[in-house]
Amino acid sequence: MQLTFWVYLLRCADASYYAGHTDDLEKRIGEHITGASGGYTSTRLPVELVWSQECPTRIEALSFERKIKGWGRAKKEALIRGDWAEVSRLAKNKGKK
Repeated sequence: MQLTFWVYLLRCADASYYAGHTDDLEKRIGEHITGASGGYTSTRLPVELVWSQECPTRIEALSFERKIKGWGRAKKEALIRGDWAEVSRLAKNKGKK
């Protein structure tokens, strides 16, 4: 049996976003929702899954998670909307004033 890996974004009660990755999306989101995961999201309940994407390997899921964690709010929200043109535009404008 081949595992499926996921990268995901949660919206927290304080309107912040949390990026993570897992090989069991349903279980992991359940842990976040109940606070069982501890850490960042457990102090910002309730949380809501707002975006997820399947990845073929854990390395790819982790890599995408790390990229997303470095993104600003506008870029994360474009990703949630599925607006890849805006994600690309924001990437090109990074560092420009």
